Amino acid sequence: MVQAVAGSARPYWSSGAGGSCLDDVNRYKFIRPGPEAGCLARARYWKMTPDETEKLSYDEQRLLNWEIKCTRPPEEQAVFIGVFMYRNGTPLDYTPMHGVVYYHNNLEPDEIPPITGYLRGRYGGKESKKGNRIFLDGSREFFDPAEIADLARSMETRFNTNSIITLEFDGLSQEEMRAAGLPDSKLLPIPSK
Repeated sequence: MVQAVAGSARPYWSSGAGGSCLDDVNRYKFIRPGPEAGCLARARYWKMTPDETEKLSYDEQRLLNWEIKCTRPPEEQAVFIGVFMYRNGTPLDYTPMHGVVYYHNNLEPDEIPPITGYLRGRYGGKESKKGNRIFLDGSREFFDPAEIADLARSMETRFNTNSIITLEFDGLSQEEMRAAGLPDSKLLPIPSK
């Protein structure tokens, strides 16, 4: 059993005297929360398929960010597009930009405008660039599992890629994770500070 670091002998998932799990997160530093925890500060689910993601029924307010990594075969060439969204905005020169963002690796320069056009056509937004990241500031924000899955499938079809999805949540209890259909096998607990 992993214990809290702050000198407490209580197990890290204990909520103490009537407090919530999130109260404990703020009070204690954890070494490594495990999937048996009653409540995790943050939990990342990775390597989800669009089919798995579409079936989820989580509280959308608890989803902090999502990412769809679209890899073009063969994987050894490391050609990929990553589309993502952070609930609190993605920093661009210390300013949070809200909306869809994507990055790319090993793409030909003429492949980038069609991706931007496609995403902008779906979600709107004003285009800004920084390195290999393209921001669609003010584009429509969404955290719905069905819409994330739909975007992943459409990126696969349109740009000849295979996609995997990562979802990061804040403050979900084990019961909420199970009820949402989030698979334990794809959980990566994130230790809190």
